[in-house]
Amino acid sequence: MFGIGGGEIIFIIFIALMLFGTDKLPDAVRTFAKVMAQLKNATNDIKSEISKGMEEHGITDSMKSLNSNFDNEVADIKKSVDQSSGNPVKELTEKAANLKQELDDLTGPIKRQF
Repeated sequence: MFGIGGGEIIFIIFIALMLFGTDKLPDAVRTFAKVMAQLKNATNDIKSEISKGMEEHGITDSMKSLNSNFDNEVADIKKSVDQSSGNPVKELTEKAANLKQELDDLTGPIKRQF
C-alpha cells in the first residue's frame, strides 16, 4: 500500500503498543481512522468544487481544445521529422561505412608497399 513490508508493519504496531498501551490503542486507531476519513472527504469536496468551477467558466472546453491543438502540432512535427530525415542513425552508419571503404581503397596500395 505505502511500500511498507510485513516486518515494518509489525515494528509500527510494536511501537504503537509501547506508546499507547493496550488500553488506549483501539481508541487511538479509531481516532486516526476518523481523521483519515475526514481528510479524504475534504479532498474529494475540494476536487468537486474545482471541477464545478472549471465547468461553469468553460475552462474544461478550452482545455480540451488546447490539448487537441497541442496533440495535432506534436503529430505534425513528428510527421515532418520522419519525412525529412528518415532514419538518421542508419544514414550515419552508411556514411561511416562508405568513408571507411574509401579510406581502405586509398591506403590499400600504401599498406602493401611496406
